[in-house]
Amino acid sequence: MELQNTVKEALNALYHHPDDAVRMQADRWLQDFQRTIDAWQVADNLLHDTSSNIETSIFCSQTLRSKVQRDFEELPSEAFRPLRISLNTLLKSFHKGPPKVRTQISLAVAALAVHVPAEDWGDGGILNWIRDEMNSDPECIPSFLELLRVLPEEVFNYKIAVRPDRRRSFENELAAGMEIALNILIACLNINGLSEQVLEAFASWLRLRHRIPASALATHPLVLTALSGLNSDMLFEASVNVISELIHYTAVRNLDGVAAQMPLIQVLVPIIMNLKPQLRDPSKDEEDVKAVARLFADIGDAYVELIATGSDESMVIVQALLEVTSHPEFDIASMTFNFWHSLQMILTESRTNHHPNGDKPSVDAEKSPQLLAFQSSYEALVSLVSVKVEYPQDYADLSREDQKDFKQTRYAIADVLIDAALVLDGDATLKILYMKLIEAVRNCGQGQQTDWRPAEAALYSIRAISDYVSNTEGDVMPQIMNLLPQLPHQPQLLQSVCLVIGAYSKWLDAAPSGSSFLSPVINILVSGMSVSEDTAAAAALAFRHICDDCKKKLCGSLDGLFQIYQGAMIGECPFKVSAEDSMHLVEALSMVVTELPSEHAKKALEALCLPAVAPLQDIINQGPLVLGQKPARDLTVHINRLANIFRHANHPEAVADAVQRLWPIFKSIFDIRSWDMRTMESLCRACKNAVRTSKTLMGVTVGVMLEEIQALYKQHQQPCFLYLSSEVIKIFGSDPSCTNYLKILIESLFNHTTFLLTKIQDFSSRPDLVDDCFLLASRCIRYCPQLFFPSPLFPCLVDCSMIGITVQHREASNSILNFLSDVFDLANSTHGKPYVSIRDNVIIPRGAVITRILVAALTGALPSSRLETVIYTLLAITRAYDLRTVEWAKETLSLIPPNAVTEVERSRFLQALLDATSGAAINSLMVPIEELSEVCRRNRSVQEIVQGALRPLELNMVSLS
Repeated sequence: MELQNTVKEALNALYHHPDDAVRMQADRWLQDFQRTIDAWQVADNLLHDTSSNIETSIFCSQTLRSKVQRDFEELPSEAFRPLRISLNTLLKSFHKGPPKVRTQISLAVAALAVHVPAEDWGDGGILNWIRDEMNSDPECIPSFLELLRVLPEEVFNYKIAVRPDRRRSFENELAAGMEIALNILIACLNINGLSEQVLEAFASWLRLRHRIPASALATHPLVLTALSGLNSDMLFEASVNVISELIHYTAVRNLDGVAAQMPLIQVLVPIIMNLKPQLRDPSKDEEDVKAVARLFADIGDAYVELIATGSDESMVIVQALLEVTSHPEFDIASMTFNFWHSLQMILTESRTNHHPNGDKPSVDAEKSPQLLAFQSSYEALVSLVSVKVEYPQDYADLSREDQKDFKQTRYAIADVLIDAALVLDGDATLKILYMKLIEAVRNCGQGQQTDWRPAEAALYSIRAISDYVSNTEGDVMPQIMNLLPQLPHQPQLLQSVCLVIGAYSKWLDAAPSGSSFLSPVINILVSGMSVSEDTAAAAALAFRHICDDCKKKLCGSLDGLFQIYQGAMIGECPFKVSAEDSMHLVEALSMVVTELPSEHAKKALEALCLPAVAPLQDIINQGPLVLGQKPARDLTVHINRLANIFRHANHPEAVADAVQRLWPIFKSIFDIRSWDMRTMESLCRACKNAVRTSKTLMGVTVGVMLEEIQALYKQHQQPCFLYLSSEVIKIFGSDPSCTNYLKILIESLFNHTTFLLTKIQDFSSRPDLVDDCFLLASRCIRYCPQLFFPSPLFPCLVDCSMIGITVQHREASNSILNFLSDVFDLANSTHGKPYVSIRDNVIIPRGAVITRILVAALTGALPSSRLETVIYTLLAITRAYDLRTVEWAKETLSLIPPNAVTEVERSRFLQALLDATSGAAINSLMVPIEELSEVCRRNRSVQEIVQGALRPLELNMVSLS
């Protein structure tokens, strides 16, 4: 009683106390209470107490439902009968009570049925029990109907803590009892006021997808009730749900299966087609129209293979789907988008030689009669959806969330236009959109108020299909390019103009007339950089695309390009290019410089670097104090530009020369700012890009660079120093002349890192360091195993990895697991084979512990989202050590109590590992391994038992003698 009163007081505080802190405290107490064993009795007592208020009843019904779902194993086996009786009593007593409470009790009974096999339930299983209860207590039939509705839904409810075998058995029990369930529903049809509930339950049972022949369903009383319910306001929604399920039930995935489904399809389709006038009926509310549209969309999705045959009946359905697509409400129109995509996939799967931007002189010759049959439908589709991307007149007044939704709408429509371009061909689609653009431009200039929105919508659509327009298209593209300079510089319109220019950069390069447009479009882009930040961002991106694709043609115009570049870099008026978007200009000029001959490249690269180098030199000249106090942003904005130049200017010698020349600047920043993670990351990225571009040509500078970071790492442990080192290992790892130096480097870095990572808390507090350390270790395995495996640091790193496997940070954990996989897979590598014996001397003494930690990770020490990586590592050690690993795993599983994992579940898991030793494919091994994971995670109590038995964080690490 005392605990019951405390629950009532906590609920009263949660819902009615004015103090937020008190409410939060009450909420925490109630959540903790729900996990206790006492929660069973207290919740049950309060639900049977007629004086309990609505808040108490809702909380206690949710608690009881949650306890049955998750914690049923807490109860002794003899508790099942009293629990079932109590829940049955509650279901009856609340038959006229709050619907929320009744639903929770129904879910609790359904969860109980998932746990308890039919033979233990008694009364011939739960379905016969429901029927008997309905017969003995007719006034409670609505409560048991709700139970009948939720019962099949619980097959797919993974919150219920049952073993996979029992879940499958429950589904089979329901499938075997399908006839009983449907007969109960038929009987309930004769009771006034229950038809809606009956149909909702029928829809739920159809979701099980267990095969009742379509011919039987075609004349089934429940199906006929649903079809007639389409004419009833009261039954309309429930009928739509049933018919939607019936459509999916008869879905045709290949034409061979059509005949078996046809009896029901022939009943459903004509009745649904008769609903078409309701799409345009102004007297219908939006929800009803949505429901009708959903049925048409379902027909399209389920019968797309049948529709793709192009028969007369199919084309009637396609016309109806076009009508749904034309609906002004996007939520309704978009229901058909999946159909248009699926149909496109079928129509174009046999088409040959179709490549984006390819030259397609005989596209019509490729089109099959099947594809031609849908040509007019897709032409209509282009016209219908392209207008839906038009900016709303009140766009500026929309909330940020609504503006975001509008952008998502445009992305979805762009995908539909691509589907159309794949069916019609990009050039043909472009012609349709060009006509829209011409019409929009013509109207744009009329009247006092010019409307830029239709022209912008047409340009957005033209950009969407750019990858599918041939690079030599000569009819429409020249006219579009001629038109662009004439459009007004309204910001959103200009933004789309710039993006269209960027999207068609390949056309500007390849088309015979493309070169003549380069100068005018670059002028447009310069204007775009001067109007607003958004137009400047679009113009900078387009400038990058043009310089990338037309770089050979632009080499002769380098002076003009440099003028634009320098103006934007120094923020010269009127440019409005942000620091982030200026990177596009950096990349653009770097790509053009790449095309220069070597003798000119060095000078051009120097000029390219100058706007970034000069401010850095100026800061350094002001002395160490100023350099140390500057905000990181003041440095990184310039260093990031240099990083992008080194990445995109593909002149290895010129980049190596530039870095050597700039090294004094870099060294000053390294020395003074080595404490500053942000600046160091930026500088290391610049160095990494230079090493990647120049490779061995950077030999001299790399030496001094690595000496610098090796010394600084001991002081500041910046993870980016490890990251830069891994790039150097990739380039120089196999170079014999670098052996001594790299050996000293990696031993120094690993020695210092393993010293920092001695307990799991260290891994959790420095996940970035862990990630980069083990990425570097994996690089060493691939590129310099001759330095890595003989090193005394190899066993230290393995021990370190064993401490950190269960770190919760995703990237850190994945890097450790990938490192271990690389170690175990060493024999698969030609360069690694000579070091297998060294590896074995380290791994075999630790094998049992590593296996135990991996099994712990699999069974709950790591989130289930990491399963794939954990399983791969476990299978890698199994393939490396065969029966040894199986024995290690057997020892590990023997620690887990039998109430958590059964002998059958252990055996399946061990058999999967045994199969792995004989080379079985990974996919065939996944199910028993994943099922062990599921069994051990089925609820909090079991997971705690398993982890308490395996204790991955408390294991004594085996030290190397």
